[in-house]
Amino acid sequence: MHRHLRLGVNIDHVATIRNARGGSHPDPVRAAGLAAKAGADGITAHLREDRRHISDEDIDRLMAEIRLPLNLEMAATPEMVAIAIRHRPHAACIVPERREERTTEGGLDVVRGQQTLAPMVARLTAAGIRVSLFIEPELTQLTAAVAIGAPVVELHTGAYCDATGPARDRELTRLAAAAVQAHAMGLECHAGHGLGYDTVSAVAAIPTIVELNIGHFLIGEAIFDGLEHAIARMQALMGRASS
Repeated sequence: MHRHLRLGVNIDHVATIRNARGGSHPDPVRAAGLAAKAGADGITAHLREDRRHISDEDIDRLMAEIRLPLNLEMAATPEMVAIAIRHRPHAACIVPERREERTTEGGLDVVRGQQTLAPMVARLTAAGIRVSLFIEPELTQLTAAVAIGAPVVELHTGAYCDATGPARDRELTRLAAAAVQAHAMGLECHAGHGLGYDTVSAVAAIPTIVELNIGHFLIGEAIFDGLEHAIARMQALMGRASS
């Protein structure tokens, strides 16, 4: 039986380019519309505390103008929980956030953050928002995710994508084992961070992963080949690997 592996397209870095010069071009909401036209299954946008790329207005417009499910990436702060509950996106993915980082570095430490995270997960869930936790592929983090009531985890694929040779094989084994464990524990399993044409197939082939979220690479490739073409190529690779 063919397995449909969902693709969420992260549009953050369209906003990064816009903000580098100011003004309104290029428009990340337009990019979301092109992603929808190209067959993406969802849109991901990270509203950071410092608003370095996606803005509050972008979230307003995404909710109003784009029919695809919105996955709002957010830090575990009262401000972001309030914004999520006000907008009620399809999903909220809680990620670690440090002001000095260029991009999200590593997974959320759910083990140490259970007391803070549990009430946030409960509030978001009560608002009808599907909550996911962006974590390292580790059993301790999976166990903690279950303990605080999160229905979904997104496995951080950055270490796998950055590794080479035998180290990459080891990281892939970690991802596959964690995805199997997540499924066995009743968690829906997603994956993302750093995936590109040369790394996506092996992750897409893991049968218990149901969604990949990819952004920076697709936006980069769009400069050369167009966003719709880049998404179509990525989906073709995912489809072949997951069938």
